Amino acid sequence: MTDSHAAWALSRREFLQTLAVTGLAAGLAPGATLQALAAAETPFGGLPLDAALIGKLLSVAMSRGGEFAEVYVEDTLGADAALDEDKIRSATVGASRGVGIRVLKGIKIGYAYSDDFAPEALLRTAETAALIAGGQGSWRPVPLQPEMARPLSPIVLNLNDTPFEKRAAALLAMNAAARGFDRRVIQVMGRLAHAATYRLVANTDGLLREDRDVMARLSAMVVSSDGKDRRTGFYGAGGRIGSEFYDRVTPEFIGRYAAESAVATLGAIDVKAGEQTVVLSNGWSGVLLHEAIGHGLEADFNRKGTSLYSGRLGQKVASELCTVIDDATLPNRRGSYNMDDEGNEPQRKVLIEKGVLRGYLFDRLNAQLMGADFASTGNGRRESFRHIPIPRMSNTFLAPGAPTKEDVIASVKQGLYCKMFAGGQVDIANGQFVFEVSEAYLIENGKITAPVKGAMLVGIGPKALENVTLVANDAELDPGIGTCGKDGQSVPVGVGLPHVRLDNMTVGAAKA
Repeated sequence: MTDSHAAWALSRREFLQTLAVTGLAAGLAPGATLQALAAAETPFGGLPLDAALIGKLLSVAMSRGGEFAEVYVEDTLGADAALDEDKIRSATVGASRGVGIRVLKGIKIGYAYSDDFAPEALLRTAETAALIAGGQGSWRPVPLQPEMARPLSPIVLNLNDTPFEKRAAALLAMNAAARGFDRRVIQVMGRLAHAATYRLVANTDGLLREDRDVMARLSAMVVSSDGKDRRTGFYGAGGRIGSEFYDRVTPEFIGRYAAESAVATLGAIDVKAGEQTVVLSNGWSGVLLHEAIGHGLEADFNRKGTSLYSGRLGQKVASELCTVIDDATLPNRRGSYNMDDEGNEPQRKVLIEKGVLRGYLFDRLNAQLMGADFASTGNGRRESFRHIPIPRMSNTFLAPGAPTKEDVIASVKQGLYCKMFAGGQVDIANGQFVFEVSEAYLIENGKITAPVKGAMLVGIGPKALENVTLVANDAELDPGIGTCGKDGQSVPVGVGLPHVRLDNMTVGAAKA
């Protein structure tokens, strides 16, 4: 749709040529690189959809009496390299492109998608989506107003344009740093993944907005053993970034951090179960906030009345020390975006302010169904063109307080310090959660002491927020590799916390 597509087409072809020359395609099936090169002849972000065809698709989608229709176009080019046993074990490249067409009528959703860009195939897709309305339409076309989404995440060098030798060198440097950290490190696995995505959203309100964005992440998983005990550490960093990011957050740092985490808990003692005072570390621990509280603030659960926060706007739902924010506008963060997957601009939303519930996270449909007092908050997100948009978090975090980290830890006579989390489960209807703590330590007389294993945090989301008694001033987001799953869809997100003290938290014990 715009003149800048030529640059993206060049980037796509040069990247794939680099794959063929340097051997990144070693993990591909025979002939796959040549096929990818052939596909690159169609410009990346230059899909064969002009405004006239988009307008026709919208007309067909509305032909059976729909109230709203939308065309979503996506084109993604990505690459992935993996390391194990001191070698680059696999490398892949892939392209995904398609069109999704959605029709809304009341609570009903008609959705169909196609990866065939022939006009006749796309018109059949629009007809299929239109069938949900089941009548005859009289929609009058609204002129489309083309525009580009405002870029929020500046980058210097797209990883797609970085020679494979440099990407392989990053994985090998990360591996060497992890193995060199401690002789008890016995295995290192690494992954470098990145993608560039073009999106277009057009709808019957006259919106036609395009966007281009990138995503990357570099991660290490390290296994350590002292002959009796075996532990695992993990760390990674990324976001909507260019390769210059890894000049600051170096592969060596990532490898050492993961190794340190793996080694630190060797010989850990079993955690003692029961009610305890718990201190959550800053950054990564925000996953507990995301899962136990954040999902309950998404509008679909509240429209259906299945969240503990349903109908509680303006009510106190947490300690007055708690202000919860969802912000999709933070530059270069993994959970940020230039526009949501309905074409809306991203927002910064205060969801809970000093303990009082102020709002929910909305997509278009759920805002419309909940009434005139609500509107999309720019949180309509989807995994790909194969999926419908639903309300999702972006970067969700707790605002900082006044005390220092040292103040928070010193305030605890006996308790548990939770530094890293693994998996968890949450029931949105009753708020009950269970989270596994992958790295934890005792707090004794205001000091962090022995490592413990098998710790699990068990509780109810709103109750946990009510038991927040100290919030430190060291707010931090996770390093940028988080992914959230919901309704069979996965999207990139960010989480964050300062150091937080929780009283009367139930700690479960799982035998390792």
